[in-house]
Amino acid sequence: MIKFQFSVKNRKLFQLEPAKVIVLSFIIVILSGTLLLTLPIASNAHVEKADFLTALFTATSATCVTGLVVVDTGTQWSLFGQIVILTLIQIGALGFVTFATFFSVLLGRKVGLKTMILAQQSLSDFSFEGVVNLIKNVVLATFSIQLAGALILSTRFVPHFGLEGFYISIFHSISSFCNAGFDILGGYQSLTNYNDDPILLFITSTLIIFGGLGFVVWKNLWEYRKDKVLLLHTKVVLGLVFSLIAFGTIFFFFSEFNNPYTLGQLNLSEKMSAAFFQSVTTRTAGFNSIDTGSMQEISKAMSILLMFIGAAPGSTGGGVKITTFGVILVAVISQIRGSQHTIVFKRRVPYLTVTKALAIVSLSAIVIVTLTTILLAIEDLPFLDVFFESVSAFGTVGLSAIGTSTLSNISRIFLIITMFVGRIGPLSFAIALTMQNTRKKKQDVVYPEGKIIVG
Repeated sequence: MIKFQFSVKNRKLFQLEPAKVIVLSFIIVILSGTLLLTLPIASNAHVEKADFLTALFTATSATCVTGLVVVDTGTQWSLFGQIVILTLIQIGALGFVTFATFFSVLLGRKVGLKTMILAQQSLSDFSFEGVVNLIKNVVLATFSIQLAGALILSTRFVPHFGLEGFYISIFHSISSFCNAGFDILGGYQSLTNYNDDPILLFITSTLIIFGGLGFVVWKNLWEYRKDKVLLLHTKVVLGLVFSLIAFGTIFFFFSEFNNPYTLGQLNLSEKMSAAFFQSVTTRTAGFNSIDTGSMQEISKAMSILLMFIGAAPGSTGGGVKITTFGVILVAVISQIRGSQHTIVFKRRVPYLTVTKALAIVSLSAIVIVTLTTILLAIEDLPFLDVFFESVSAFGTVGLSAIGTSTLSNISRIFLIITMFVGRIGPLSFAIALTMQNTRKKKQDVVYPEGKIIVG
């Protein structure tokens, strides 16, 4: 296991493994953003300066690309504060390590083996070979897609807001691609006033989907032009992404069709557009074009499932990841069929991948159940709405059925912790916290087999 040594004048201070370096980098970014947001210049003149907890919650939500807010982004924060939030979103989505490596390359500095391994883990790539080129391509592609999205969105926002519409378009494009869900339209409205603008909803959805596919999928699709080979990972991601989008669209369309507080007042084309947008944004983005708190109970339950599944690994989205869900689903089907192996697209999934997926889902469920129990003990709110809030925070989605601003300070602290764990990943976070040496000390020991009855 490669460790990173931190020293001063050749004196070794401490060593960190890659997972711990990534966790530490997120903490540093969050605390830096918190300090900047507590400055008087970060808040608008007509509102009170943000206190430390408000700034910490906002900085965590932005860095973890969640989108939950305790103050309205367009009302509370000044231009300086909004730019800080936008910077945190961008860094949090791609990772501090990715940006640091990218700018090191731009400055002509040599990238060492340890840095490449760290970057590889940050991007969730299969290997560190070629990771420097991948980082350059990822950052350049990200900026290009966000710029294209902003230009198209400006055709929708500029007619409404004038020249300010260009800034709103840039902010909205970055927030959409990074699956952050922050908006600066004011009044906690998100996109609820734009159901009559299918182009805006479609472009926002497209940016969300691109950001949620993952950088490994980008790389594979780009190289497909030459080698005509799609990785199993890419096939699973694309298949599940479009299947879940289609399923969610149909589900929300029918479940909310006659609800006067959501789709009921819209015409048929607007209902279809809003249902599609809700299906896309629910898995990780956090924007909403309908009132989430007014949805039917069954729609909230389906939203919880989609938020839990999330986006692809190595993407700007959260959740347990769509491939994790896919591996568990196929493993269950294989067991039902009596197969000893998990087969996907005529390829056998390694046993360690299945057990890792099971561990991720189990740890995630424990975190969510724990948070839900704590919030129920603190807040006098319906169970489903609290459960919805917990999954939204863990999945770094940002949708809220109760209004995060109404929660107590203690509840906000627990949500901060959950957003952080959700963004890092429960399994990676647990590994980063462990103090045991991860070298293969006991892996060569073979223990006698024991029998346990399950099921």
